[in-house]
Amino acid sequence: MPFFALVMLEGRMRNAMANIERTEGLSRKDDMEKFVEAFKDRDCGYNEYIVKDGKTLSDICNNDKTFEDDFRHYLAGFDGKLKELLGIERGTNDSKYLNLDGIIAELRKKGVLLQYVTKWAQIDLSPYNNSEITTLEEHIKRKWADISAETAGEQYTPEDIIALIAEIVAAKIDIPKDDFVALYDPTCGGANLLFGVADRLKNISGYKYIQTFGQDFNDALYALASIESKFRENSRIEYGNTLTEGKFNDKEFDVVVANPPYGIPWKGFEKEVRQNQTGQFAFYPSVSDGQLLFLQHNVNHLWKDKGIVVEVNNGSSLFSGDAGSGESNIRKYIFDNDWVEAIVQMPSDEFFNTGIVTYLWILNKKKPARRKDKVILINASDLWQPLKKNKGSKRKEMNAEHRKRIVDSLVRFEDNGISKIFDKWHFYFNKQQIQLTEVDKNGRYVSQSLGCTGETFKIKDADIVAVYTSGSWKWPLDDEKEWKNQEEMVRLRHITSPTIVSTSEYFYWADNTNGVIMRTSVATGVHELLGVGSITVTYNRTRRGDKTCTVKIADSTYKDFEIIPYHPDAEQNSKDILAFMGRYISKPYRLLDNTVGVEVNFNKEFYVPETVEPVDSILAEIAEIDKELANLEKEFGV
Repeated sequence: MPFFALVMLEGRMRNAMANIERTEGLSRKDDMEKFVEAFKDRDCGYNEYIVKDGKTLSDICNNDKTFEDDFRHYLAGFDGKLKELLGIERGTNDSKYLNLDGIIAELRKKGVLLQYVTKWAQIDLSPYNNSEITTLEEHIKRKWADISAETAGEQYTPEDIIALIAEIVAAKIDIPKDDFVALYDPTCGGANLLFGVADRLKNISGYKYIQTFGQDFNDALYALASIESKFRENSRIEYGNTLTEGKFNDKEFDVVVANPPYGIPWKGFEKEVRQNQTGQFAFYPSVSDGQLLFLQHNVNHLWKDKGIVVEVNNGSSLFSGDAGSGESNIRKYIFDNDWVEAIVQMPSDEFFNTGIVTYLWILNKKKPARRKDKVILINASDLWQPLKKNKGSKRKEMNAEHRKRIVDSLVRFEDNGISKIFDKWHFYFNKQQIQLTEVDKNGRYVSQSLGCTGETFKIKDADIVAVYTSGSWKWPLDDEKEWKNQEEMVRLRHITSPTIVSTSEYFYWADNTNGVIMRTSVATGVHELLGVGSITVTYNRTRRGDKTCTVKIADSTYKDFEIIPYHPDAEQNSKDILAFMGRYISKPYRLLDNTVGVEVNFNKEFYVPETVEPVDSILAEIAEIDKELANLEKEFGV
């Protein structure tokens, strides 16, 4: 990539020189000073060796004896900004960017610098326009980039997806063709998505003026995008971490396109993100994946009441995180504001280094009236054709007809073979926490039997005659005679339990074998089943040193939750929750906290049941196999 940038710069500078001669009538030979001034006015970078001396890489490679000295002068001829981007003569800046100095040092050490530069000098990139250069860069990055498991979520966007995004943007923006369109990509990489969409909006859709803004944190990719921007009108590329030091936080845009990294942790700069004062993050997802941070960043960089976002995400942004989690709250925040117009499920195997299914989030801050509180899901998973030759993991691509079906579905906004319209509330749900009371096989529970439904039954000190816990009688403390009397009564009443509480009227005890609480009459010895529950005994000393006893008999309860459809009217939502509980919950319950979540599940919405072969057909096939086996047995004399 450093040498690609080098020969690309040379070709662009040669084109600029030819253009000056053609359009301004200036000649480098006749009036060098004015010619150089006109070149610098174009603000596309400068190299004295190329512009003033008229030398090229090819020229300096023709003489191997002077090559080293000439090549050194050639590199030194670039202006300060281009030197920084190329990685030449780095000073105090820690960023290597394209690190050309380092690459040259390695080539020189191996003794192949001249041969290597000569090969590149034979490549002439001057005939290629901006869009074609971007495509060439993409090809190089895809074919030779060092892609590891750690960077699998940092995708280069394929050309067919760029085309689809551009066509979606062109179909959705409401801007006159002769007005400016401000286009932003916060994770622009080498800017193939940013510039690819811009070129298509201009060359195909007819928008005259496209302003492009981008930012990236990768040294080499930022440098490529920044160099490319010098040869484009109204383009600005910045370096840095968008989430912690956004260079465009003071700007608003008409369109934001993005293919942010997914599955990439943001733990390394979590503190800075959480301390961000711009207000762009309403909630924070898990530190293991930052793509939903970018979704918030992007929608908050649109104008207050207009603009669209088209962002590529993986599936986790649709459904990861439980109700109340950061992920679910981010989705709820975006749905609450009614910014979601469409979500498109893309085919698998569309990217160069992963086969996962991806999704396009299409956010719109100026939805038409008939689309208010509506969302269209478009299932484009089957809209693809196989590549003639795989490109890494990319085995599929969308052709123009596939893309047209998606855009038409979005524009028409109606149910068809690949799309469905939903109220946005369809994707909301109640996660209702409940406390359930355990009951025995007859539906009894302790507090109900004791006449204090839902409450703990307490036995006062004054009513307690004796308490048996941990293998001995503990109450009253000094009445050994009473303990023996209690032991005899318990034996006669056939009570065996690790916990027994004796009062003047009843024995309360835990039947651990059956997991229930029993009550036995002191006078008659009649056993009564109270239900499922527990007995707890606690002892406390008073200030005078007396020991008191507290006995509590409580229901056996546990906490659970139910997922219940959501209604936007609070009163109706409460009624629906109670109706659901009455319909499906048979045990006594108590409502606890309710949390509203949001998730999107394409598999559920576009589920196609598997066709099962009829039983008669299967039986007929089995019968036929039986006949064949019988014939084989006869044939072999079995």
